[in-house]
Amino acid sequence: MGRLFGTDGVRGVANADLTAEMALGLSVAAAHVLAEAGTFQGHRPTAVVGRDPRASGEFLEAAVVAGLASAGVDVLKVGVLPTPAVAYLTGVLGADLGVMLSASHNAMPDNGIKFLARGGHKLDDELEERIEAVYEEHKGGEPWERPTGGGVGRVREYTEGFDKYVAHLIAVLPNRLDGLKIVLDEAHGAAAWVSPEAFSRAGAEVITIGAQPDGLNINDGCGSTHLGLLKTAVVEHGADFGIAHDGDADRCLAVDHTGEEVDGDQIMAVLALAMRDRSALRSDTVVATVMSNLGFKLALEREGLRLVQTAVGDRYVLEEMKEHGYALGGEQSGHVIILDHATTGDGTLTGLMLAARVAESGRSLKELASVMERLPQVLINVPDVDRTRVATSGELAAAVTEAERELGATGRVLLRPSGTEPLVRVMVEAADIDQARSVAGRLADAVKSALG
Repeated sequence: MGRLFGTDGVRGVANADLTAEMALGLSVAAAHVLAEAGTFQGHRPTAVVGRDPRASGEFLEAAVVAGLASAGVDVLKVGVLPTPAVAYLTGVLGADLGVMLSASHNAMPDNGIKFLARGGHKLDDELEERIEAVYEEHKGGEPWERPTGGGVGRVREYTEGFDKYVAHLIAVLPNRLDGLKIVLDEAHGAAAWVSPEAFSRAGAEVITIGAQPDGLNINDGCGSTHLGLLKTAVVEHGADFGIAHDGDADRCLAVDHTGEEVDGDQIMAVLALAMRDRSALRSDTVVATVMSNLGFKLALEREGLRLVQTAVGDRYVLEEMKEHGYALGGEQSGHVIILDHATTGDGTLTGLMLAARVAESGRSLKELASVMERLPQVLINVPDVDRTRVATSGELAAAVTEAERELGATGRVLLRPSGTEPLVRVMVEAADIDQARSVAGRLADAVKSALG
């Protein structure tokens, strides 16, 4: 059996890979596993359930709610809200479990289920493995132990979640955003209402694009994976900068006033200096993944700060941060975790903090982001290959060795299987963009040859 849980929950094509039956079964399994682990001991359990605007989220939400309630868990339905909002509400409401239905930046036909532990943190790998094992066991016909009468879970809408989350975002800002004009691209996703409300309440003049979700248009040519519309809008409106989220708004990328992209590494560099100046960057350390640009590490070193790197995936960044008490971490893709105020990547919070630094400093985002020089980096996704053999293929290992010999000390190579999609990611960094493209292209061909 292949593992259902990837680096960010269970994902697949809704109603094909991820069915209502699976959503219900996984939810019942999660309730039973957490009960066995003692999470519900001594009280009646509660879960917070939210989703992004995908059409499939409507039936999947119904299945998850049914599964939890049938297992004796009371459910608070918070509706369409970002993943970090569901995480925040899980923590602040004292819920035993959070469930978010989203496939993040994936195309609309996909959807996913992400379970959150008490406090709003991601579940440990061991608990996910146990949930999957229990789900498979009962999918085969093993009967569940089911409560009856007053033991079944009760379900209610929790409409206060929107205002509670926005109020939290405003409360943690170090300063207001008055005088800034900001374009927000909401990817027709979960932050379509929350993000503009938060930026407006903080004092910014807000222009929105991608903020009319209809269940079918999420991530469609907009948002953090398609920055073209945002670049155009920022320049056309003469805005100070733009912010782009993905479907569940746990990511934030930016565009400066000239239309140039500001990626997650640059955002973290700006925030690291801002937090250092407020004595909020504990141990003068930032946590990022091995995908971060070498220029990010060099920029931090010049400022007397330290970079700790982890495996790819915001869950590994978060684990490192929690273990050592670090305050800032994230990924080049725009997952940024500000651990004093969030338990997961929070695109709206990140955007607000970035805007606060621009407002407080009186400097443009372009100038602030120039603290770091991005070395040329090429990323190629190679689909339809056996991602499980990346580490064991001799042919591929030889190709990587040859590429590293060519790049020498001025670059690096990284091959990794995607945790959420059937593809292998090839990343090459070099002092020269043409060399990076050439080496990446050859390695992509080698991946197809060895793993196709």
